[in-house]
Amino acid sequence: MAEINRVKLFGKLNAPTYKTIEGATVFCKLRGNPYVELEHWLAQLLQSPDSDWHRIVKHYQLDASALARDLTSALDRLPRGASRISDISEHIADAIERGWVYGSLLYGEAAVRSGHVLVGMLKTKNLRNALVAISRQFERLKADELSEELAKVVAGSPEEGLGASDGSSGAAGGAAPGEASGAIAPAAMGKQEALKKFTLDLTEQARSGRMDPIVGRDDEIRQVIDILMRRRQNNPILVGEAGVGKTAVVEGFAQRIARGDVPPSLKDVRLLALDVGLLQAGASMKGEFEQRLRSVIDEVQASPRPIILYIDETHTLVGAGGAAGTGDAANLLKPALARGTLRTVGATTFAEYKKHIEKDPALTRRFQTVQVDEPDEPKAILMMRGVASTMEKHHQVQILDEALEAAVKLSHRYIPARQLPDKSVSLLDTACARVAVSLHAVPPEVDDSRKRIDALTTELEIIGREKAIGVAVGERESAAAQALHEERARLAELEARWTDERRLVDELLALRAQLRAGLRPVEGTGSALEAAAAAQPAAQPAEQPAAPPAPAAGDGDAPPAAAPDRETTLARLQQVQAELAALQGEHPLILPTVDYQAVAAVVGDWTGIPVGRMARNEIEMVLNLAQRLGERVIGQDHAMEMIAKRIQTSRAGLDNPSKPIGVFMLAGTSGVGKTETALALAEALYGGEQNLITINMSEYQEAHT
Repeated sequence: MAEINRVKLFGKLNAPTYKTIEGATVFCKLRGNPYVELEHWLAQLLQSPDSDWHRIVKHYQLDASALARDLTSALDRLPRGASRISDISEHIADAIERGWVYGSLLYGEAAVRSGHVLVGMLKTKNLRNALVAISRQFERLKADELSEELAKVVAGSPEEGLGASDGSSGAAGGAAPGEASGAIAPAAMGKQEALKKFTLDLTEQARSGRMDPIVGRDDEIRQVIDILMRRRQNNPILVGEAGVGKTAVVEGFAQRIARGDVPPSLKDVRLLALDVGLLQAGASMKGEFEQRLRSVIDEVQASPRPIILYIDETHTLVGAGGAAGTGDAANLLKPALARGTLRTVGATTFAEYKKHIEKDPALTRRFQTVQVDEPDEPKAILMMRGVASTMEKHHQVQILDEALEAAVKLSHRYIPARQLPDKSVSLLDTACARVAVSLHAVPPEVDDSRKRIDALTTELEIIGREKAIGVAVGERESAAAQALHEERARLAELEARWTDERRLVDELLALRAQLRAGLRPVEGTGSALEAAAAAQPAAQPAEQPAAPPAPAAGDGDAPPAAAPDRETTLARLQQVQAELAALQGEHPLILPTVDYQAVAAVVGDWTGIPVGRMARNEIEMVLNLAQRLGERVIGQDHAMEMIAKRIQTSRAGLDNPSKPIGVFMLAGTSGVGKTETALALAEALYGGEQNLITINMSEYQEAHT
């Protein structure tokens, strides 16, 4: 056949027939056949609920059962075991071409119907032979008779009046064969259809306020803008460990575009995030992924409004779609990246950059790296203040500034496997969720006690039944009854404390709402916070909310406290706080606000370090460290003093931060307290002996170890 673009050719099929091509592609992949053959397509055509084919088979009285058996036998003869589809059979392309010729010239229709395809196949010798080889039922169809009577035979078919799937006759545009399989994309999917399908508009999200404020990444954003302003090779790639905020840099850039805080050439730019996973999803046939990516690139370059693509996990493009260096997606991007006609912002980790991108010098030249390092604690606290307002609105809780500092400092100290600010945001989010649940749900202690009572009651009933039939129960009955009595007393105490705590918490929230009603909300996140912090590094008071808190349920309409009553309200608030602290102790049932204790409790659950060890006064603990160690290790005061001084120097920040807190060699005879000193130090600093990693060097002396 003549060399005709398959994409355009397949786009001439009407929607129902086009879907059968999609179905044939999926069917072929499920069976593990290497090529989409005529047999796959015929099976899908005959499975359609109603079509030209069904009416033709019924009119000429073909045996549907025999046809189905013959198709099954033909499918079973096809080779199997392929992991992906290599191509579509030429028989299918020839059949569609012949159907298009007969449909347009003989019947004057722009869209190819399944009836046109059958007429074209019967009129073409090699295609008719292929049909007969599949099933001898097709011998009963006469080409000339069918071509003359087709209009009458298929009258009333659902295919009547439908346009082509490429939209050439006004019908809705079709997607690629197997939207799930995405085999072949029609030529005209509509204006910027690929961009709508495979990208997300970040600038639109920024304008609609659906992004969190981005704080502390102004330097990286400026570097991105500098690189994008180049004429050629204007493609920054953000490189940093997972969780340091690479995507946040891009979101901050999108927010700057939305505000107009960019050079004139970038003000009208759209920043689109490309979903590489969506591009790859269902791309089972060779060339499908490349075709999709090519459509995206063409639409970006043809767009009247400038577009910048953001590609997260950029390393996934290397090797995507083919073997690295041959047919992968990166090779499709290289020419456009080098010419400067396609501007992209990439993001990947150091390890993936070295493993995948750095190995390809041609690709490395087209990207300019922007290092995104983990922020230090002061900058991470500024970042947390930027997201605090969003957290409060989402969870409907109050977040104190001490909680933000605790989230950063405790996560930095006790969760070393993750990076700031990701781990501190996760920690704060969990603490907010826990506080929100505690304000409205039954406390876990009360719930566990009730379930324990139910379990003990059931146990007593079982013991009673066994006792009634003469089974010796011994002391089980009295022990269970005693445990039930104690648990009921404990539950009564918990419920009474829960009631008192709830009353005090409600009053505390109401008093804070009155005091807050007359205050101007805290404004400004972003760079204004950084400038303010640089000008005045004094810490914010611990009890002042970090951002305008969302009112708790029931206190949103609280009237502002009058000036004369403000001192009275503050005095009552302090009294309520003191009563609540005395009532709750170290195990509160209700958390009124997100504070240091709420965050420390989450860290305790995540790491196993007791919350009491973290929530206490660390300065006092470090100053009294020698005395605490001396209480456990007797007669070694000089050694305890030396260890304590080293820890105090480290905690005061007077040593090299790149060095360990301390390296101690404890020398002495057996039994003088060397191991006990290490255990005591672990208990004092990290909450327990279980947090000490012991390496016994005597085990390394044996060959079998």
